[in-house]
Amino acid sequence: MSAVPPILIDFPDRFESDRLFIRLPLPGDGAEVNAAMQESLAELRPWLLWANRDQNVSDTEQIIRQSHAKFIERTDLRFHGYDKRSGELAICCGLHRIDWHVRVFEIGYWVRTKFAGNGFATEAAGSLERLAIEHLGANRIEIRCDRGNVRSANVALRLGYVLEGTLRGNQLSSDSSRLTDTSVYAKVRGIEF
Repeated sequence: MSAVPPILIDFPDRFESDRLFIRLPLPGDGAEVNAAMQESLAELRPWLLWANRDQNVSDTEQIIRQSHAKFIERTDLRFHGYDKRSGELAICCGLHRIDWHVRVFEIGYWVRTKFAGNGFATEAAGSLERLAIEHLGANRIEIRCDRGNVRSANVALRLGYVLEGTLRGNQLSSDSSRLTDTSVYAKVRGIEF
């Protein structure tokens, strides 16, 4: 593997898919991201721990600025996807749990409720997959989701990811009341790409 420190790896920090303009998070995005989160809490709460915590605009702005710093450090690569037609934030997505030595990336995403059911998660995840393969030299890409999250699992399946297994009782539920299972879908260089 390359000995180049991750912080020196250059790759696009903004790109387009058919219907999305996708870019890194920027200071000042907090209000828009918070509005999208507030609109979408009912759909996000069953699956995401952070959706069950109160978060005001200032809290979200702080997270956005931390995400921007992590992007520059190359420790976590969050992106915001904007609908080309309306210009509105439609999806937050990214490459997470990065192992630069082995070149493993996890694709994560959540869709703003008003844009749900239109294929934006599949489109964004496919774009992130191409970025990871073409610019970051990915050897393995994962999509993980709660075993009960059928919509998220369907994104992985539509993109040709293979269900490798289920991690039983590996995390707390989004409301911290019980243990839940995580389905792990993956593509591996030389096999699926």
